[in-house]
Amino acid sequence: MSCSYRDLLVWQKSMALVTAIYQETRSFPKEELYGLSSQMRRAAVSVPCNIAEGQGRMSKKEFNQFLAVSRGSVLELETQLQIAADLGFLSADNAQQLIRKAEELLRMLNGLMGSLAR
Repeated sequence: MSCSYRDLLVWQKSMALVTAIYQETRSFPKEELYGLSSQMRRAAVSVPCNIAEGQGRMSKKEFNQFLAVSRGSVLELETQLQIAADLGFLSADNAQQLIRKAEELLRMLNGLMGSLAR
């Protein structure tokens, strides 16, 4: 665990997803500013923040706990993306593209958690 969290590909990809979520939610209806848009942004931001905080902890066990929180945020975001698509705030194509990115993050988090368990 001597490398920086910035060196972790999962952190880099989660940062890219944050940017994509912010860009997509800009076009949401203004009444969603404090609703779904805000929730999606918070869930997306939670992923890289928890990866970074966990990597800075003193044990693999603590890091794993923060990765589990990141994993939960990814799943929350996937659900919110589906809701946004169902409500017509996102096109089905854009929603699926973002969901695929979230699924990739989930696989990467699962892999990292598995490697920490060994």
